[in-house]
Amino acid sequence: MGVPPAEGWGRRAADPVRNDVGVNRERSGGPPGRRLGECADAAPTQAHGARPALTAPGNREGGWENRPPQAQRTRTQPPAAWGTRTVTTTHPDRNHDAPGPQPRRTRTATTTHPHRNNRGAAHDNRAPQNASRSQPGGTRTPRLGQNGCVRYGILGTTQVHRDDGTAVPLAGTRLRSLLAALALRAGRVRTTEALIDEVWEGEPPADATGALQALVARLRRAIGHEAVGSVDGGYRLVAEPDAVDLHRFERLVDDGGRALADGDAAKAAEALDSALALWRGPVLADLPDRVSVAPRYDALRLDARRLRITAEVALGRAEQVLPEAVELAAAHPLNEAVQVLRLRALREAGRGADALVAYEEVRRELAETLGTDPGPELRALHTELLNPSAPAPAPAPAAAARLGNVRARLTSFVGREADLSAIAADLAAARLVTVTGPGGTGKTRLSQEAGDLVADHWPDGVWFAELAPVEDPRTVAVAVVNALGLRETLLHAASATEAALAAEAKGVAAKDPLLQLTEYCAERRMLLVLDNCEHVIGAAAELTERLLAHCPDVAVLATSREPLGVPGELIRPLDPLPQPPALRLLADRGAAARPGFTPDEDPEACAELCRRLDGLPLAIELAAARLRMMTPRQLADRLDDRFRILTAGSRTVLPRQQTLRAVVDWSWGLLSEAERIVLRRFAVFAGGWDLAAAEAVCGADGGAVDARDVASVLASLVDKSLVVADLAEDGARYRMLETIGEYAAERLVEAGERDTVGRRHTTYFREYVRTADPELRGPGQLRCLDRLEREHENLRAAIRRAVDTGDEQEALCLVLACSWFWEMRNYRSESGHWPAVVAAMSPVDAFAEPLRLPPLDRGPLEDPLPMTPQQLTEARRWARTSEVFAYMGERDVWNDPRLVGLGEAIIEAYPPELPQSSLRPGLFRMLGAMLTGRFDRMAELMDDTVASCRLHGRVWELAFALQFRAKVMNDVEDRLEASMEDIREARELFGRVGDDWGMAEVLAAEAEATANAGDWVRAAESCREAIELARKLGAYQHVPIMQVRLGDALANAGDLVEGERLIREGVAEAETYRPVGDDAGYYGKVLLIALLSRRGELDEAFALLDVLQAAPPRGMPSFIVGLLAAIRGWLTGMAGDPYGGLPHLAESVAYMEGHPLSPIIGPRLGVLLFPPGVALFTGIAGLRDGDDVRGPARRAAVVLGAHDALRQTACTPWERTSLDEDAVRLRGYLGEEDFAHAYREGEGLVFAEAVELLRRPV
Repeated sequence: MGVPPAEGWGRRAADPVRNDVGVNRERSGGPPGRRLGECADAAPTQAHGARPALTAPGNREGGWENRPPQAQRTRTQPPAAWGTRTVTTTHPDRNHDAPGPQPRRTRTATTTHPHRNNRGAAHDNRAPQNASRSQPGGTRTPRLGQNGCVRYGILGTTQVHRDDGTAVPLAGTRLRSLLAALALRAGRVRTTEALIDEVWEGEPPADATGALQALVARLRRAIGHEAVGSVDGGYRLVAEPDAVDLHRFERLVDDGGRALADGDAAKAAEALDSALALWRGPVLADLPDRVSVAPRYDALRLDARRLRITAEVALGRAEQVLPEAVELAAAHPLNEAVQVLRLRALREAGRGADALVAYEEVRRELAETLGTDPGPELRALHTELLNPSAPAPAPAPAAAARLGNVRARLTSFVGREADLSAIAADLAAARLVTVTGPGGTGKTRLSQEAGDLVADHWPDGVWFAELAPVEDPRTVAVAVVNALGLRETLLHAASATEAALAAEAKGVAAKDPLLQLTEYCAERRMLLVLDNCEHVIGAAAELTERLLAHCPDVAVLATSREPLGVPGELIRPLDPLPQPPALRLLADRGAAARPGFTPDEDPEACAELCRRLDGLPLAIELAAARLRMMTPRQLADRLDDRFRILTAGSRTVLPRQQTLRAVVDWSWGLLSEAERIVLRRFAVFAGGWDLAAAEAVCGADGGAVDARDVASVLASLVDKSLVVADLAEDGARYRMLETIGEYAAERLVEAGERDTVGRRHTTYFREYVRTADPELRGPGQLRCLDRLEREHENLRAAIRRAVDTGDEQEALCLVLACSWFWEMRNYRSESGHWPAVVAAMSPVDAFAEPLRLPPLDRGPLEDPLPMTPQQLTEARRWARTSEVFAYMGERDVWNDPRLVGLGEAIIEAYPPELPQSSLRPGLFRMLGAMLTGRFDRMAELMDDTVASCRLHGRVWELAFALQFRAKVMNDVEDRLEASMEDIREARELFGRVGDDWGMAEVLAAEAEATANAGDWVRAAESCREAIELARKLGAYQHVPIMQVRLGDALANAGDLVEGERLIREGVAEAETYRPVGDDAGYYGKVLLIALLSRRGELDEAFALLDVLQAAPPRGMPSFIVGLLAAIRGWLTGMAGDPYGGLPHLAESVAYMEGHPLSPIIGPRLGVLLFPPGVALFTGIAGLRDGDDVRGPARRAAVVLGAHDALRQTACTPWERTSLDEDAVRLRGYLGEEDFAHAYREGEGLVFAEAVELLRRPV
């Protein structure tokens, strides 16, 4: 619960070369980003992101404190970037007769700082802007003729090197940006407007032209005056293209490409190696708007890598470059040229089989991502890989007509390319392949396409036998005989008897058709396609087994909704179409029905159509036909009535394929009575089920289907493609396609079983989650979380049903048992919505008198239903309080008068001596103090809760109460050690019960407490452990705040780069988990403001602060809001206007004092306002002369003493350094004795007296 300190206040900039305020720095004598009152030559420039060296206050560089007072006074003037008129004078200890450059007199006009917040009135007590004195520092850089600068680098950070290889320093991001913009077009004129836009990224300073001129002057001093030419309206870099690594790279790539085209692979490899070696990092890294130009050069670099690998393969070094080719292909999965390169490298390295696998991966990626097929080059290479030794086919005369009867199709074939290839491979490995799947998945069409694809392998033809019209299983062989053309007439509807009579009428003996078929096929090499076997499955299986046994060169491709069950059968399940090919099918058939149609008309509705129609090709085609008179949205909105809507099938197909209902009716008609009962009962499930649930819900009445029979019936329905089985290590789960589910629900209503089976479903899942609830707080919690995640849709369905039927106890039990799961997995909408719904079901007020009930040691979830009257009351109270507590961080429940009574009732109802006070909702009794506004009672109530848990032996509840108290007490005066004691005990208890979630929470509390104590290493360790546990449990919503805290701890421990990276990652990730992640986002951005300000990036710091203040946290007013006002004051002072920072400081004090939690944690957090106060008062002292200095200087010394006496948490290293530097300045202003006296006076102040100093006029 602790609010993070806004550390780093008052830290001077680490990049003093940057001119963020548009002031001419060469004339002003100092950078704007320095600490208040810092002298112009105080510190050398720090590298970007490097940790500045810390110097003890009494050991300043150059022994400054031992210099004459006059010199000290001169060095403590503010920099000219504050907008003062500056007169440069000489130091009394400087030898002005010595050789070398001497200081010159300069004047800098007063300016208005662009970061001032001018919305309020000017400060009434502002002192006049007196003249100040500063010492210009630095030396002049030799000109071009002296240093010989000849090479420019922009393939990475901007660099300049002399011809002897030594680097030329380029200090400041703006300077490097300018050079990058000029070097990008070396030798060509860049207009002033274009340079301003590129260097300042569309946000130029007030005097942009002047600022650019100053920047050009700095660049000329760095690389030579002659290197930057001036022309009317702009500038140019005077350099040959080859002097810039980017242009040299382009030339070398061009040379390499030409050499490769000419067949000189060795020359190509050498040129391309040289080109790629020029890259040091992202191209134009210092150019703010690099995204508009960088992609071109990144693409050229990719081409260079590809060409170089091509050259190496041509030189016979495929094995050596293969890892790089594979890496390149993985990074660019949709670049066909790169994929061709990988396949060629694999082939030349002797790994042809791997190349074929890689081709299939590429083909699948292109189909699923782009909805396209491989291009000609990839397909040609694939053909070469399939026939590595075959010569190129010579042109041949017209091919002879193929044998067989597979008819030409009338529509395009869409989206089954992978399945087609798989079936072709299956037929090469097995003599019987059965394509299975539910009706409408396109099994028939796929088998026709597969027959065409492999026709060349079957010299005696591919023969297609349609079994759908066959009604009598005994005539299956007759249908196949006729398909082969062995009879003159096809008796589709004939029975076996009728076939025999017809033969007798013709005067011929009836010959066994199966024998006839076997004799005909015995000497032939052919493929027989048996389509739609499911309704004559036994006869089809018998025929197939007979043929395969007696005809060694015959193969069978069957389609069926269930396997044939013949030995040697290879089953190829056909899944519904994935989304990309399903959309392609809808686009193709939709355009045929309504010319001009494309899914782009309404992509969301089209995607919903394909998804809700389960990717079934037949259903999609029926929907496409309706697009003649409906929009995609109208059609999608009517899919709940899909069986009435989707009825416009082709007139030329069988009746069972003309409507969606007919397709499913056909499957239903083939089921046994037990299969129909179980299938319709499956309709009550949502999101799938396992075998135990199926047995409990679908076979519990002892009637037509006993629970013991459900497993075998379920297996049969899976075989018939009406139920989908998803196998996993922890068991199988089952589901129905949405279309089948809708149909089964209709049948359930027709059978009058919806209410009965629905009650079984509700009962089963109520007990499922009720008995799982304790496991969420023990060693099996991860397994339990995963189980509840899988069944979440069923739990939601059970809750809705219980609410809809008015069954209060069922609804209460389900919702309360889900509450901890919802909390752990961040289901915020459920955790707030459903408790409110079930609380409203109660006919009485749960907190009506009497509030204190008799002792109750078993909670409402600890026994099966029905609840006892008192358990029911506890459950109602739990629901009522959960409704409020779920939104405490998001809604302003703190000032809601309607909830004051609830808060008082919670406090009154659960004294520590009652056993129920250690259970939910009594466990959260301390939150009643927040609802009533009695924050002064929170510590007492938390102590009562801990005592109650100890008294009644509730181990987990005690651990929870201890970690909660530790988090709150971290922010309370004089309670840090007590918090650490709570943390140690809670860790032991959570470890004893095996609760990783609880351990993560207590580690978070430990990280905060150890950071408060200044132990950054241990804080980082605790954060890492907490993050690991949270990720393990899937509690990802808790990761961002711990990531931010880890980054803060690492930065304070000295690793600034890694710390900032983690903070930024945490801030970005927090957006995913709003509103839970809001704290991480706010805290992280406050830390980033401090980091930016240390580097002198004040523009960025102010911009981020504007974002934070424009969108304050929701719910209870946060202390961070008050801290933000103080930070604005501090930044304003850093930017050169300490007077302008005072109103913001006063605003932060007022906010803190009015905060609801101020009585208990205000003093601890309020002390955080003192460092910006010290910095601002010290800065104001630096703006004054004579006796006027003493007033603000003495105020700063008093506040500093109060801060050091009252602060109970550790300062960050940077904060401490800043305060120590201020102390040095204050000693200079006041003298050692007066400073010590003022400091001791501050040490004797109480918090309220010290705070008063922050808002009193100076």
